[in-house]
Amino acid sequence: MSTAPEIVAIDPILPDPALIARAAAVIRAGGLVGMPTETVYGLAANALDPASIARIYAAKGRPSHNPLIAHVADAHSARQLAAEWPIMAQALAERFWPGPLTLVVRRKAMVPAVLSAGLDTFGIRVPNHPVALALIRACGFPLAAPSANKFTEVSPVTAQQVARGLGAAVDLILDAGRTTVGIESTVVDVSSATPVILRPGMISRESIEAIVGPTGRASTPIRMDAARPAPGMIARHYAPRAHVRLLPVLDMPAAIAEAEALVKSGTATGLLLCTLHLPRDTVFTFSSRLGDDPDLYAAGLYDALHMADEYHCDELFVEEPPATPEWDAIRDRLKRAAHPA
Repeated sequence: MSTAPEIVAIDPILPDPALIARAAAVIRAGGLVGMPTETVYGLAANALDPASIARIYAAKGRPSHNPLIAHVADAHSARQLAAEWPIMAQALAERFWPGPLTLVVRRKAMVPAVLSAGLDTFGIRVPNHPVALALIRACGFPLAAPSANKFTEVSPVTAQQVARGLGAAVDLILDAGRTTVGIESTVVDVSSATPVILRPGMISRESIEAIVGPTGRASTPIRMDAARPAPGMIARHYAPRAHVRLLPVLDMPAAIAEAEALVKSGTATGLLLCTLHLPRDTVFTFSSRLGDDPDLYAAGLYDALHMADEYHCDELFVEEPPATPEWDAIRDRLKRAAHPA
C-alpha cells in the first residue's frame, strides 16, 4: 500500500469549487486534509467531532494535553462557539481577522473537550487564506487544523513538506504553494480580565496592547503533562532533526570555525544566519542567510529548517536574531527548536 498521500494543486486566490467540494467530502467522512493557511499548512478535520479530532492527535503523535485551534470563516461563527465573547475579543477580531491571530475564549458545550485538552477554554481564529476559508464554508462547521507535521517537528510551509512528514496519515493535501507568514499565529487569552499572550506571533505584543491595553505573561504548568490553554507552549517544539545551537552574533565567528571543522571531519553541519553574511570560500552541508527583516525571516525560517533536515544535518549553528520586540516570535521558535530533546 502506498504511503504517499494525494497532493492536488489548487489556485491560492480563486480555488476550484470542485476541488474544495472534494476536500470537504473527505473531512465530512472523518478524514484529514492538508490545508494551506497564511501561517503554515494545517491538518484539517471536523472540530466538532471527537473521532475526527482523535485522528489528528494520532496522526501527529500529539499528547492530549496540547490543545487544538478551531478555524472558522468569520467572527459571527466564532461567537456561536463561545460561551462568552468579551469586548476584548470583538475588538481584536475586528482589527486582525481574518489573519494570524488566535483568541482563547470560554467554550460552549458543543465544542468537544478533547479539542481543548479538557479545559473550559479553547482557541479560535479566522485564517486569511482563500482556500482555507472556502473549505471551512464548504464543510459548514469549524475545522481543527494544527500544523500538519509530527509533534515537536518543524511545521510545514509547503504541501510537499506535509507529505514527507505525515505520509499516508493524511488523506488529501491541497497544494496552494508556499505559505506567506511562515510561522504560527499569535495566541491571546481573553477569557479573563487581563489579556495574556500565550504564544507570540507576527502580530506583536505592541499591536495587541494598542487595542486592549497592557497584557499579562503566560505561565508554564509545572507538570509536563498538565493541559496547556494553547498550542506552542511545550518547551521543545518546531525542531529539526539536527542539534540546534542558538548563538549570539559575537560568538558566531568561533561557531563558524567549529562548523567548518565538523564538516571536514564528516559531520553534516548547517549554518543559519540573520545579520551576518555567509563567509566566502567555506563549504557547509547546508547554509542560508535569512536577513535582518523579521517578516522575511519568519517567512523563510521553517523552509530553512526543513532544508537542514533534507541535507541530513546533525548539527545546525544558528545566529540568534536581535533581542527586539519585532523578533519575539522568531526568537521563541528558535529557542524551542534548540531546547534539549
